[in-house]
Amino acid sequence: MFSERIGGLDGNGQGHAPLYKQLQRALRDAIQKKILGPDDALPAERDMAEEFSISRITVRKALDGLVSEGLLTRRQGAGTFVAARVEKSFSKLSSFTEDMISRGRTPRSEWISKAQGTVTPEESMTLGLSPGTPVYRFARIRYADGAPMAVEYTTVAAFALPSAEAVGTSLYEALEATGHRPVRALQRLRAVLFNAEHAELMGVPVKDAGLLIERRGFLKDGRAVEVTQSYYRGDAYDFVAELNAIA
Repeated sequence: MFSERIGGLDGNGQGHAPLYKQLQRALRDAIQKKILGPDDALPAERDMAEEFSISRITVRKALDGLVSEGLLTRRQGAGTFVAARVEKSFSKLSSFTEDMISRGRTPRSEWISKAQGTVTPEESMTLGLSPGTPVYRFARIRYADGAPMAVEYTTVAAFALPSAEAVGTSLYEALEATGHRPVRALQRLRAVLFNAEHAELMGVPVKDAGLLIERRGFLKDGRAVEVTQSYYRGDAYDFVAELNAIA
């Protein structure tokens, strides 16, 4: 039985935590102890409610909390699964959308803002653009299977897009449509602690550990076309790179 794998609940008597909190704790402990592994399927909500002698509403509330934490994911028509950490290769220039689809996960973006402006002094240096050059700026939350994974801030040289609204689900698809998709990039990775703004956007505690990727993308002719700062959840991402010895 599933309850035997993860442990039972204590009941709802005086001094006990609410039942949904107890179920969350049991599932969280089972995931951390590897009793439940990545991509393991959980029983249906109805079956869990019957097995633990609690209501389906209580089960749903417990699972909702773990989905928002990124520990569980819901797949439409398939059920609820233990989330697998995402491996992002540093050696491949791909978009978030492409990464998620390649792993069988459903990507989604929630736009914070799309705007047109002119380069700041810092952007002018980074992108090699003259002062006053127009640019487009994008800010969005990136989701996989409904769970927030990252917050991205991107500045794109205006010559690469017809308008800010030309970007839909994928920035790189929009750039590819105009012939301005980057062919190489320089990336820098460093550890950060999420401030209050980023923590709220991703549903994690303030000062939770995260990863900041700063990327500058270049065209074939060597021009820089985009600069992006991506704040990734440290509990959901692993960054890998293939290294070869010098011959």
